[in-house]
Amino acid sequence: GGIYDHIGGGFSRYSVDEKWLVPHFEKMLYDQALLLRVYSHAAVVFESENYRQICEEIVDYVVRDLRDLEGGFFSAEDADSLDQHGHSHEGHFYVFSPDELREILSKDQFDIALEYYEISESGNFEGKNIPTRLSSRGDLKRPPEVEVIRQKIFAERNKRHRPLLDDKVLTEWNAMMSVSLIEASNLLNRPDWLEFAETNCEFLYRELRVEDSLSGLAKWMRSWQRDGKPKARHRALACDLAHLVDAFTRLGESSGKAIWVSRAIEVAEQLTNDYWDVNNGGLFTVATDTEQLIVRQKDLLDNATPSANSTAAIALHRLGTLTGNQKFTQYADSILRLFTRIVAASPSAFGNLLHCVYLKQKGGIEVVVTGDRPELVETVKRLWLPTAVLAFGQPFDSPLWRDRRPGFAYVCRDYACNSPITTVQQLHEALA
Repeated sequence: GGIYDHIGGGFSRYSVDEKWLVPHFEKMLYDQALLLRVYSHAAVVFESENYRQICEEIVDYVVRDLRDLEGGFFSAEDADSLDQHGHSHEGHFYVFSPDELREILSKDQFDIALEYYEISESGNFEGKNIPTRLSSRGDLKRPPEVEVIRQKIFAERNKRHRPLLDDKVLTEWNAMMSVSLIEASNLLNRPDWLEFAETNCEFLYRELRVEDSLSGLAKWMRSWQRDGKPKARHRALACDLAHLVDAFTRLGESSGKAIWVSRAIEVAEQLTNDYWDVNNGGLFTVATDTEQLIVRQKDLLDNATPSANSTAAIALHRLGTLTGNQKFTQYADSILRLFTRIVAASPSAFGNLLHCVYLKQKGGIEVVVTGDRPELVETVKRLWLPTAVLAFGQPFDSPLWRDRRPGFAYVCRDYACNSPITTVQQLHEALA
Protein backbone atom coordinates (compact mmCIF):
# COMPACT_ATOMS: atom_id res chain seq x y z
CA GLY A 1 0.00 0.00 0.00
CA GLY A 2 0.86 3.67 0.05
CA ILE A 3 1.98 3.58 3.67
CA TYR A 4 5.31 2.38 2.24
CA ASP A 5 7.21 4.82 0.02
CA HIS A 6 7.83 2.69 -3.09
CA ILE A 7 9.95 5.41 -4.69
CA GLY A 8 12.22 6.56 -1.86
CA GLY A 9 11.89 3.97 0.88
CA GLY A 10 10.64 4.30 4.45
CA PHE A 11 7.20 4.16 6.02
CA SER A 12 4.63 6.83 6.73
CA ARG A 13 3.24 7.11 10.22
CA TYR A 14 -0.16 5.53 9.59
CA SER A 15 -2.84 4.93 6.96
CA VAL A 16 -6.14 6.79 6.83
CA ASP A 17 -8.21 4.17 4.99
CA GLU A 18 -9.19 0.55 5.49
CA LYS A 19 -7.05 -0.64 2.54
CA TRP A 20 -3.86 0.99 3.83
CA LEU A 21 -3.70 2.72 0.46
CA VAL A 22 -3.63 6.38 1.58
CA PRO A 23 -1.11 7.28 4.27
CA HIS A 24 -0.76 10.27 6.50
CA PHE A 25 2.49 11.16 4.79
CA GLU A 26 4.45 12.09 7.91
CA LYS A 27 7.52 9.88 8.41
CA MET A 28 8.78 9.25 11.94
CA LEU A 29 12.24 8.00 12.91
CA TYR A 30 10.84 5.59 15.49
CA ASP A 31 8.63 3.91 12.88
CA GLN A 32 11.65 3.31 10.66
CA ALA A 33 13.57 1.90 13.61
CA LEU A 34 10.88 -0.50 14.79
CA LEU A 35 9.93 -1.66 11.30
CA LEU A 36 13.57 -2.20 10.33
CA ARG A 37 13.87 -4.52 13.32
CA VAL A 38 10.78 -6.53 12.39
CA TYR A 39 11.64 -6.82 8.70
CA SER A 40 15.25 -7.84 9.38
CA HIS A 41 14.03 -10.64 11.63
CA ALA A 42 11.48 -11.69 9.02
CA ALA A 43 14.03 -11.56 6.20
CA VAL A 44 16.09 -14.23 7.97
CA VAL A 45 13.29 -16.36 9.40
CA PHE A 46 11.37 -16.51 6.10
CA GLU A 47 14.43 -16.23 3.83
CA SER A 48 12.65 -13.37 2.06
CA GLU A 49 14.34 -11.11 -0.48
CA ASN A 50 11.24 -8.90 -0.32
CA TYR A 51 11.84 -8.19 3.34
CA ARG A 52 15.56 -7.69 2.80
CA GLN A 53 14.78 -5.10 0.14
CA ILE A 54 12.48 -3.24 2.53
CA CYS A 55 15.26 -3.19 5.15
CA GLU A 56 17.75 -1.81 2.66
CA GLU A 57 15.34 0.90 1.53
CA ILE A 58 14.45 1.91 5.10
CA VAL A 59 18.13 2.38 5.92
CA ASP A 60 18.77 4.19 2.64
CA TYR A 61 15.96 6.62 3.48
CA VAL A 62 17.07 7.24 7.07
CA VAL A 63 20.75 7.73 6.22
CA ARG A 64 19.97 9.90 3.20
CA ASP A 65 17.21 12.12 4.58
CA LEU A 66 17.19 11.90 8.39
CA ARG A 67 20.88 11.89 9.30
CA ASP A 68 22.88 14.79 10.68
CA LEU A 69 26.41 15.21 9.32
CA GLU A 70 27.82 14.18 12.70
CA GLY A 71 25.78 10.99 12.90
CA GLY A 72 22.63 11.88 14.82
CA PHE A 73 19.22 11.00 13.39
CA PHE A 74 16.50 13.63 12.99
CA SER A 75 13.02 13.00 14.35
CA ALA A 76 10.61 13.26 11.43
CA GLU A 77 9.52 14.67 8.10
CA ASP A 78 6.16 16.43 7.91
CA ALA A 79 3.22 15.30 5.78
CA ASP A 80 2.82 18.65 4.00
CA SER A 81 5.04 20.20 1.36
CA LEU A 82 4.88 23.20 -0.97
CA ASP A 83 3.76 23.02 -4.59
CA GLN A 84 5.30 25.09 -7.40
CA HIS A 85 3.10 28.04 -6.41
CA GLY A 86 4.18 27.99 -2.77
CA HIS A 87 0.95 26.46 -1.46
CA SER A 88 1.15 23.70 1.12
CA HIS A 89 -0.56 20.37 0.44
CA GLU A 90 -0.55 17.09 2.30
CA GLY A 91 1.40 14.48 0.36
CA HIS A 92 2.32 16.79 -2.53
CA PHE A 93 5.96 15.66 -2.46
CA TYR A 94 4.98 12.02 -2.97
CA VAL A 95 2.15 11.96 -5.54
CA PHE A 96 2.16 12.14 -9.34
CA SER A 97 -0.32 12.64 -12.14
CA PRO A 98 0.03 10.62 -15.35
CA ASP A 99 0.98 13.83 -17.20
CA GLU A 100 3.83 14.47 -14.77
CA LEU A 101 5.16 10.98 -15.42
CA ARG A 102 4.81 11.36 -19.20
CA GLU A 103 7.19 14.32 -19.06
CA ILE A 104 10.04 12.29 -17.57
CA LEU A 105 9.51 8.78 -18.97
CA SER A 106 9.62 7.30 -22.44
CA LYS A 107 6.43 5.82 -23.88
CA ASP A 108 7.47 2.27 -22.99
CA GLN A 109 8.57 3.32 -19.50
CA PHE A 110 5.32 5.19 -18.95
CA ASP A 111 3.27 2.11 -19.83
CA ILE A 112 5.35 -0.04 -17.48
CA ALA A 113 5.02 2.53 -14.67
CA LEU A 114 1.23 2.67 -15.04
CA GLU A 115 0.96 -1.07 -14.54
CA TYR A 116 3.67 -1.60 -11.94
CA TYR A 117 2.77 1.35 -9.68
CA GLU A 118 -0.99 1.15 -10.37
CA ILE A 119 -1.19 4.66 -11.83
CA SER A 120 -4.52 5.83 -13.28
CA GLU A 121 -5.89 8.97 -14.92
CA SER A 122 -8.41 9.44 -12.11
CA GLY A 123 -5.79 8.87 -9.41
CA ASN A 124 -6.13 7.39 -5.95
CA PHE A 125 -5.51 10.56 -3.90
CA GLU A 126 -7.08 13.92 -4.72
CA GLY A 127 -6.75 13.37 -8.48
CA LYS A 128 -3.14 12.26 -8.32
CA ASN A 129 -1.47 8.92 -7.63
CA ILE A 130 0.30 7.44 -4.67
CA PRO A 131 2.58 4.76 -6.20
CA THR A 132 1.47 1.44 -4.71
CA ARG A 133 1.69 -2.32 -5.13
CA LEU A 134 -1.66 -3.15 -3.54
CA SER A 135 -2.85 -5.63 -6.15
CA SER A 136 0.51 -7.44 -6.14
CA ARG A 137 -0.07 -8.59 -2.56
CA GLY A 138 3.33 -7.48 -1.37
CA ASP A 139 5.51 -8.59 -4.29
CA LEU A 140 8.10 -5.80 -4.36
CA LYS A 141 10.59 -7.39 -6.74
CA ARG A 142 11.61 -4.83 -9.37
CA PRO A 143 12.74 -5.94 -12.81
CA PRO A 144 15.73 -3.90 -14.06
CA GLU A 145 13.53 -1.76 -16.30
CA VAL A 146 11.31 -0.86 -13.33
CA GLU A 147 14.33 0.10 -11.23
CA VAL A 148 15.40 2.53 -13.97
CA ILE A 149 11.90 4.03 -13.89
CA ARG A 150 11.94 4.28 -10.09
CA GLN A 151 15.23 6.16 -10.19
CA LYS A 152 13.87 8.61 -12.76
CA ILE A 153 10.76 9.28 -10.68
CA PHE A 154 12.91 9.61 -7.55
CA ALA A 155 15.20 12.14 -9.24
CA GLU A 156 12.23 14.18 -10.45
CA ARG A 157 10.62 14.06 -7.02
CA ASN A 158 13.77 15.42 -5.41
CA LYS A 159 13.42 18.61 -7.47
CA ARG A 160 10.30 19.45 -5.45
CA HIS A 161 10.15 21.25 -2.12
CA ARG A 162 10.84 18.64 0.54
CA PRO A 163 8.49 18.22 3.49
CA LEU A 164 9.41 20.21 6.59
CA LEU A 165 12.14 18.47 8.60
CA ASP A 166 11.92 18.13 12.37
CA ASP A 167 15.65 18.32 13.06
CA LYS A 168 15.55 17.49 16.76
CA VAL A 169 17.76 14.56 17.72
CA LEU A 170 15.95 12.61 20.46
CA THR A 171 18.01 10.24 22.59
CA GLU A 172 15.27 7.60 22.82
CA TRP A 173 14.54 7.38 19.11
CA ASN A 174 18.22 7.52 18.13
CA ALA A 175 19.16 4.69 20.46
CA MET A 176 16.17 2.75 19.13
CA MET A 177 17.43 3.28 15.58
CA SER A 178 20.92 2.16 16.52
CA VAL A 179 19.62 -1.07 18.04
CA SER A 180 17.76 -1.82 14.82
CA LEU A 181 20.78 -0.99 12.66
CA ILE A 182 22.93 -3.29 14.78
CA GLU A 183 20.50 -6.18 14.56
CA ALA A 184 19.91 -5.72 10.83
CA SER A 185 23.64 -5.38 10.19
CA ASN A 186 24.29 -8.72 11.85
CA LEU A 187 21.44 -10.61 10.24
CA LEU A 188 21.82 -9.23 6.71
CA ASN A 189 25.62 -8.94 6.59
CA ARG A 190 25.76 -5.16 6.25
CA PRO A 191 28.82 -3.97 8.20
CA ASP A 192 28.21 -0.43 6.93
CA TRP A 193 25.01 -0.35 8.98
CA LEU A 194 27.01 -1.24 12.10
CA GLU A 195 29.25 1.73 11.33
CA PHE A 196 26.20 4.01 11.13
CA ALA A 197 25.08 2.70 14.53
CA GLU A 198 28.48 3.19 16.16
CA THR A 199 28.78 6.71 14.75
CA ASN A 200 25.32 7.44 16.15
CA CYS A 201 26.17 6.05 19.58
CA GLU A 202 29.40 8.06 19.64
CA PHE A 203 27.35 11.15 18.76
CA LEU A 204 24.90 10.47 21.59
CA TYR A 205 27.66 9.89 24.12
CA ARG A 206 29.48 13.04 23.04
CA GLU A 207 26.53 15.42 22.61
CA LEU A 208 23.71 14.22 24.89
CA ARG A 209 25.80 13.33 27.94
CA VAL A 210 26.52 16.57 29.79
CA GLU A 211 28.86 16.90 32.76
CA ASP A 212 27.75 19.17 35.59
CA SER A 213 30.44 21.79 36.21
CA LEU A 214 29.75 21.82 39.96
CA SER A 215 29.33 18.16 40.84
CA GLY A 216 31.41 16.71 38.03
CA LEU A 217 28.67 14.12 37.46
CA ALA A 218 27.38 13.39 33.98
CA LYS A 219 23.68 13.59 33.23
CA TRP A 220 21.92 12.59 30.05
CA MET A 221 19.77 14.99 28.05
CA ARG A 222 16.73 14.05 25.97
CA SER A 223 16.95 16.42 22.99
CA TRP A 224 19.65 17.98 20.80
CA GLN A 225 19.36 20.58 18.06
CA ARG A 226 22.23 22.04 16.10
CA ASP A 227 21.01 25.64 16.46
CA GLY A 228 19.80 25.19 20.04
CA LYS A 229 21.20 27.24 22.91
CA PRO A 230 22.36 25.00 24.46
CA LYS A 231 22.28 22.26 21.84
CA ALA A 232 21.49 19.52 24.36
CA ARG A 233 18.40 20.28 26.44
CA HIS A 234 15.84 18.76 28.76
CA ARG A 235 16.80 16.10 31.29
CA ALA A 236 16.49 12.60 29.91
CA LEU A 237 13.49 10.42 30.72
CA ALA A 238 13.68 6.78 31.76
CA CYS A 239 12.88 5.71 28.19
CA ASP A 240 15.96 7.53 26.91
CA LEU A 241 18.32 5.71 29.24
CA ALA A 242 16.59 2.36 28.80
CA HIS A 243 17.14 2.47 25.04
CA LEU A 244 20.73 3.67 25.54
CA VAL A 245 21.49 0.64 27.72
CA ASP A 246 20.07 -1.59 25.00
CA ALA A 247 22.01 0.16 22.21
CA PHE A 248 25.35 0.27 24.00
CA THR A 249 25.09 -3.35 25.12
CA ARG A 250 24.29 -4.60 21.63
CA LEU A 251 27.02 -2.43 20.12
CA GLY A 252 29.52 -3.98 22.53
CA GLU A 253 28.38 -7.43 21.43
CA SER A 254 28.46 -6.68 17.71
CA SER A 255 31.65 -4.60 17.54
CA GLY A 256 33.72 -6.57 20.03
CA LYS A 257 34.70 -3.29 21.72
CA ALA A 258 34.66 -3.45 25.51
CA ILE A 259 34.19 0.33 25.85
CA TRP A 260 30.54 -0.02 24.85
CA VAL A 261 29.86 -2.59 27.55
CA SER A 262 31.43 -0.18 30.06
CA ARG A 263 29.24 2.64 28.79
CA ALA A 264 26.15 0.43 28.97
CA ILE A 265 26.98 -0.27 32.62
CA GLU A 266 27.45 3.46 33.26
CA VAL A 267 24.03 4.29 31.83
CA ALA A 268 22.37 1.34 33.59
CA GLU A 269 23.75 2.57 36.92
CA GLN A 270 22.30 6.03 36.35
CA LEU A 271 18.98 4.57 35.21
CA THR A 272 18.56 2.39 38.29
CA ASN A 273 19.92 5.01 40.70
CA ASP A 274 17.95 8.03 39.48
CA TYR A 275 14.66 6.58 38.20
CA TRP A 276 14.00 3.49 40.30
CA ASP A 277 10.95 3.14 42.57
CA VAL A 278 12.54 1.73 45.72
CA ASN A 279 9.15 0.93 47.28
CA ASN A 280 7.29 -0.84 44.49
CA GLY A 281 9.85 -1.55 41.79
CA GLY A 282 9.92 -0.33 38.22
CA LEU A 283 11.07 2.93 36.74
CA PHE A 284 9.53 6.34 37.16
CA THR A 285 9.38 8.45 34.01
CA VAL A 286 11.46 11.31 35.43
CA ALA A 287 14.56 11.27 37.60
CA THR A 288 14.46 11.69 41.36
CA ASP A 289 16.45 14.94 41.31
CA THR A 290 14.22 16.74 38.78
CA GLU A 291 11.11 18.83 39.35
CA GLN A 292 8.35 16.56 40.62
CA LEU A 293 4.66 16.58 39.80
CA ILE A 294 1.96 15.66 42.30
CA VAL A 295 2.18 12.06 41.11
CA ARG A 296 5.31 10.39 39.74
CA GLN A 297 4.17 8.46 36.71
CA LYS A 298 5.54 5.28 35.20
CA ASP A 299 5.65 4.48 31.50
CA LEU A 300 4.08 1.01 31.41
CA LEU A 301 2.18 0.38 28.16
CA ASP A 302 3.81 -0.63 24.89
CA ASN A 303 2.12 1.74 22.46
CA ALA A 304 3.56 3.37 19.34
CA THR A 305 6.95 2.88 20.97
CA PRO A 306 7.99 0.33 23.61
CA SER A 307 7.56 1.52 27.18
CA ALA A 308 10.50 2.58 29.31
CA ASN A 309 9.93 -0.31 31.69
CA SER A 310 9.65 -3.05 29.07
CA THR A 311 12.72 -1.74 27.25
CA ALA A 312 14.65 -1.57 30.51
CA ALA A 313 13.60 -5.09 31.46
CA ILE A 314 15.05 -6.49 28.23
CA ALA A 315 18.14 -4.27 28.24
CA LEU A 316 19.02 -4.89 31.90
CA HIS A 317 18.42 -8.62 31.51
CA ARG A 318 20.75 -8.80 28.51
CA LEU A 319 23.41 -6.61 30.13
CA GLY A 320 23.27 -8.66 33.32
CA THR A 321 23.61 -11.88 31.33
CA LEU A 322 26.53 -10.53 29.30
CA THR A 323 28.48 -9.21 32.28
CA GLY A 324 27.40 -11.68 34.96
CA ASN A 325 26.28 -8.77 37.13
CA GLN A 326 23.19 -10.19 38.82
CA LYS A 327 22.18 -6.75 40.08
CA PHE A 328 20.97 -5.86 36.59
CA THR A 329 19.05 -9.10 36.07
CA GLN A 330 17.43 -8.60 39.47
CA TYR A 331 16.22 -5.17 38.40
CA ALA A 332 14.77 -6.77 35.25
CA ASP A 333 13.02 -9.41 37.37
CA SER A 334 11.59 -6.71 39.62
CA ILE A 335 10.08 -4.95 36.59
CA LEU A 336 8.45 -8.20 35.48
CA ARG A 337 6.96 -8.73 38.94
CA LEU A 338 5.49 -5.23 38.79
CA PHE A 339 3.50 -6.26 35.70
CA THR A 340 2.36 -9.67 36.96
CA ARG A 341 -1.23 -8.70 37.74
CA ILE A 342 -1.96 -6.58 34.69
CA VAL A 343 -0.32 -8.33 31.73
CA ALA A 344 -2.65 -11.33 31.71
CA ALA A 345 -5.70 -9.05 31.50
CA SER A 346 -4.43 -7.12 28.45
CA PRO A 347 -1.46 -8.92 26.88
CA SER A 348 -1.73 -6.96 23.62
CA ALA A 349 -0.76 -3.81 25.53
CA PHE A 350 2.54 -5.35 26.62
CA GLY A 351 4.04 -6.88 23.49
CA ASN A 352 7.58 -5.75 24.17
CA LEU A 353 7.43 -6.78 27.81
CA LEU A 354 6.34 -10.28 26.78
CA HIS A 355 9.61 -10.54 24.88
CA CYS A 356 11.40 -10.31 28.22
CA VAL A 357 9.02 -12.88 29.70
CA TYR A 358 9.98 -15.16 26.82
CA LEU A 359 13.67 -14.60 27.55
CA LYS A 360 13.14 -15.61 31.17
CA GLN A 361 11.07 -18.69 30.36
CA LYS A 362 13.20 -19.89 27.46
CA GLY A 363 16.49 -19.31 29.20
CA GLY A 364 19.39 -17.38 27.77
CA ILE A 365 22.30 -18.53 25.65
CA GLU A 366 25.76 -17.06 26.11
CA VAL A 367 28.21 -17.37 23.22
CA VAL A 368 31.90 -16.55 23.60
CA VAL A 369 34.38 -16.51 20.72
CA THR A 370 38.02 -16.18 21.73
CA GLY A 371 41.01 -15.25 19.62
CA ASP A 372 40.87 -14.35 15.94
CA ARG A 373 38.00 -16.48 14.62
CA PRO A 374 35.89 -14.12 12.48
CA GLU A 375 34.11 -17.01 10.74
CA LEU A 376 32.73 -18.17 14.09
CA VAL A 377 31.65 -14.64 15.04
CA GLU A 378 29.90 -14.17 11.70
CA THR A 379 28.12 -17.50 12.09
CA VAL A 380 26.53 -16.30 15.34
CA LYS A 381 25.63 -12.91 13.89
CA ARG A 382 23.80 -14.34 10.88
CA LEU A 383 21.42 -16.41 13.02
CA TRP A 384 18.33 -14.90 14.59
CA LEU A 385 18.90 -15.79 18.24
CA PRO A 386 16.65 -13.54 20.35
CA THR A 387 17.71 -15.16 23.63
CA ALA A 388 21.48 -15.07 22.97
CA VAL A 389 24.25 -12.68 23.96
CA LEU A 390 27.64 -12.64 22.23
CA ALA A 391 31.09 -11.87 23.63
CA PHE A 392 34.11 -11.60 21.34
CA GLY A 393 37.00 -9.25 20.68
CA GLN A 394 38.15 -7.20 23.67
CA PRO A 395 37.52 -8.99 27.00
CA PHE A 396 35.59 -7.25 29.78
CA ASP A 397 34.78 -8.20 33.34
CA SER A 398 32.47 -11.19 33.01
CA PRO A 399 32.50 -14.87 33.96
CA LEU A 400 32.10 -15.57 30.26
CA TRP A 401 35.76 -14.70 29.70
CA ARG A 402 37.28 -16.69 32.55
CA ASP A 403 39.55 -19.66 31.80
CA ARG A 404 38.98 -19.50 28.06
CA ARG A 405 41.53 -20.80 25.58
CA PRO A 406 42.06 -18.63 22.49
CA GLY A 407 40.72 -19.69 19.12
CA PHE A 408 37.48 -21.37 20.17
CA ALA A 409 33.76 -20.75 20.50
CA TYR A 410 31.90 -21.64 23.68
CA VAL A 411 28.12 -22.00 23.87
CA CYS A 412 26.86 -21.66 27.42
CA ARG A 413 23.58 -21.72 29.30
CA ASP A 414 23.62 -20.02 32.69
CA TYR A 415 27.43 -19.93 32.32
CA ALA A 416 27.65 -23.73 32.05
CA CYS A 417 29.49 -24.22 28.75
CA ASN A 418 29.86 -27.05 26.32
CA SER A 419 33.18 -28.31 25.00
CA PRO A 420 35.23 -25.81 22.99
CA ILE A 421 34.02 -25.53 19.39
CA THR A 422 36.40 -25.22 16.48
CA THR A 423 34.28 -25.35 13.31
CA VAL A 424 31.33 -23.48 11.86
CA GLN A 425 29.35 -26.71 11.54
CA GLN A 426 29.85 -27.55 15.21
CA LEU A 427 28.73 -24.06 16.16
CA HIS A 428 25.59 -24.34 14.03
CA GLU A 429 24.75 -27.64 15.70
CA ALA A 430 25.31 -26.23 19.18
CA LEU A 431 23.02 -23.27 18.48
CA ALA A 432 20.29 -25.26 16.74
